[in-house]
Amino acid sequence: MNKDYNVNRHSCYKLTYHLVVVTKYKNKVINKEISNRLKEITLDVMQSSFKCDVIEFNCESDHMHILFEAPPQVQISKIVNSLKTVTSRRLRKEFEEHISKYYCKPYFWSNSYLVLTTGGAPIEIIKKYIQSQDTPK
Repeated sequence: MNKDYNVNRHSCYKLTYHLVVVTKYKNKVINKEISNRLKEITLDVMQSSFKCDVIEFNCESDHMHILFEAPPQVQISKIVNSLKTVTSRRLRKEFEEHISKYYCKPYFWSNSYLVLTTGGAPIEIIKKYIQSQDTPK
């Protein structure tokens, strides 16, 4: 078995995602202190709740990027929903004075997000590989 894959009871897998989450109204609310705390919360939520491994994390003033691996049993939409809910709640509580300058309602993240799968061969290569397999006789 290739050591590049993760293994559980019934599968071997390598599922890597790039998640981008944007602040509500693209407000530039994320400063260095919030970014550091956001990273701590994200690492905790991703590992403890979903058994995901965060490979890379970074923020800009109005969005965050997370590169992570997830097991196949986990729904990506549930990860995103939980992550946005927990980080928003904790950040609004811990940085209330700073965040209230940008939002009068309990917002932090936009409703939308971007998630991309990463790695592996290009789709055309995979299609050709599948097409080249022997048809059962």
